[in-house]
Amino acid sequence: MKTKAISSIFVLFAIAAGMASMAPAAFADHAEVSIITVDESGFSQACVDEGCYIPSVATVDVGGVVTMTNTDPTGVHTFTSGTVNGFTPNPDGVFDSSVLMTGDSFEWVPEASGEVPYYCMLHTWMVGSIIVQETAVEDDHAAEAVDDHAAEAVDDHAAEAVDDHAAEAVDDHAADVELMVVISDAQVMGGTQVELEFSELHVNYDIIATQNGEVVFEETGLHSMENIATHQIDAVGSDENPIDVEVVSLGIGAPGNEDDWTGPVGQVTTAKVVPEFGTIAMMVLAVAIISIVAVTAKSRVIPRF
Repeated sequence: MKTKAISSIFVLFAIAAGMASMAPAAFADHAEVSIITVDESGFSQACVDEGCYIPSVATVDVGGVVTMTNTDPTGVHTFTSGTVNGFTPNPDGVFDSSVLMTGDSFEWVPEASGEVPYYCMLHTWMVGSIIVQETAVEDDHAAEAVDDHAAEAVDDHAAEAVDDHAAEAVDDHAADVELMVVISDAQVMGGTQVELEFSELHVNYDIIATQNGEVVFEETGLHSMENIATHQIDAVGSDENPIDVEVVSLGIGAPGNEDDWTGPVGQVTTAKVVPEFGTIAMMVLAVAIISIVAVTAKSRVIPRF
């Protein structure tokens, strides 16, 4: 009977929960960890002694989730794995958040144990470390007790129900592909270039950008074969007037085969685009400085008698 099977499942869960509460403290794990930036860490090195990331040393299990968030309201930062020699960054390619605006986050799932140092590409005095450890092993006696009580409590009908639910859960997990989207930007001549970094290939999506409530850029039904897609927006953001970018996922798969698409549908990723001192502006400034130096070098004061 269906009612009997459900009741047996509840008994199984109750026993498992009771045994878990009796397990030793070694069960404590680090499946998730969050790291944030110290306020004004991009303008001042006062945080160096205590750490410019909080926590400066984080611990996570293999397969756990590390969420890195730029909470500094005064600037942009990155979380880039690697070391810094003096002021020279040496990325190792384990992970890179790219530039994160205030409030933006980046997630990383470690696959191997060990210590992973990281730093900010824009402010190399900001360094931190992530210690990845193997998942804690359950106590053998507690595990055996759970198995024994579960075997006694679950009858044939309950076992069938558990198998059915497990099969459905496996199917759902196989069809569910996690998608991460990182939005970064750079000011270019006459507008703003927005770069989208996807965690998966063949992402289908819509993108819309608004400024002051008006749509300045919109494209729908797009497909990215690679992990990177760029878009040119004919507008420039500022602190007082940022550009709001919104990316909506439509699914993952080849165009025209919508029935076979996987991944999240309707997932929305947003970012406020406020380009800082861009590459072109830096080039113009460099040319201006060189010109001033050249003119100064050529100019001589000739005394008159």
